[in-house]
Amino acid sequence: MKPSLLILSFSDIANDARVLKQVREFSSRYRVTTCGFGQQPHPGVEHLEVDAGAPTHTNSLLRQLREVGTIAARVTGWHHRIYNDTGYVLQARRMLRGRRFDLVLANDVDTIDVGLRSAGPAGVHADLHEFFPGLHSDSSRQGRKATAYMEWLVRSFATRAASVTTVSQGIVEAYREYGISAQVVTNASPRADYTPGIVSSPIRLVHSGNAQPSRQLEIIMRAVSESSANVTLDLLLMPNDVLYLEQLSALSMQLDSRVRILEPVPQSELIGVLNSYDVGVHVLPPTSFNNANALPNKFFDYVQARLGLIIGPSVEMVRLLEEYGVGAVTRDFTVAAVRDVLDTLTPQLVTQWKQQSQVASEPLGADAQIATWVAAIENLEAKI
Repeated sequence: MKPSLLILSFSDIANDARVLKQVREFSSRYRVTTCGFGQQPHPGVEHLEVDAGAPTHTNSLLRQLREVGTIAARVTGWHHRIYNDTGYVLQARRMLRGRRFDLVLANDVDTIDVGLRSAGPAGVHADLHEFFPGLHSDSSRQGRKATAYMEWLVRSFATRAASVTTVSQGIVEAYREYGISAQVVTNASPRADYTPGIVSSPIRLVHSGNAQPSRQLEIIMRAVSESSANVTLDLLLMPNDVLYLEQLSALSMQLDSRVRILEPVPQSELIGVLNSYDVGVHVLPPTSFNNANALPNKFFDYVQARLGLIIGPSVEMVRLLEEYGVGAVTRDFTVAAVRDVLDTLTPQLVTQWKQQSQVASEPLGADAQIATWVAAIENLEAKI
């Protein structure tokens, strides 16, 4: 009988590109059970659906945490109490009570303890999608408390996993300070069988992703509006922050008709939709450690869609873009810097970028990256 593997993620797994790759890869190798938000992510796997809005019993505790301060929170165990009373954590534990798995792939730091209870430390691989102590970059009292809580989660649980992966080399280095030795698995997209399309007139720019204020999407919107180039921009946005999405929609109405906010596209259809565009744009201001070290799935989505890319000077993205020659880097993260790159666009230049994406689609595909997960899980399996 195949070993059992529990894949944990407190996200909507069916729409979480990174976790979905894990499910698809391991469902043929193991008896996979998924546990997370949303509906069954893949046919043939058992799914335990956790309610993302499951009631948390810590509202009063959270108020007290705000009052007691960071050091007192650690000393008196408030972090432990807050985590143990988080609604979706409690629900996942109840669903898994009495069940034992050979192996666990725990996504992000808040699932690891649930995984440890389901398999024991020797059977748990942790995949950390962010540098969690860097999620809250502000130096306010509340920001410091949030960072202290994330550090507690990392030290309490991530350090106990048998093996760890994360998304970029910069984040690997950051986790090393916590005694964690991680390997890199990028957010590479599965190789898609597309070819570069003929460059449109006007040149069609696209950005797909989450509507989050930290991404400052108004920068690229204003840059397009100010550009002298013959371009349009469509933003395919998930409504992560409804108020921010409304603000962007209002801004698009104020700007010229070249900028549009469109409905998001299901992950299963995204690459095909992107293939109808010419250039993917992702200028991500370094508003946090994670943003500064980001190597996001959309970078790889654009390559698999055979697009050219325009990015900001984010170190991890720049390294790959320059290695494969698939686009241009702005000098900084301002409207003027993005506009200046847009003003250089010609059909000939974009055609060259798209052809380079065709060349890069195989080496930047997901297969080589997924092999690192496979090796990690097989290594744990060998020790069962």
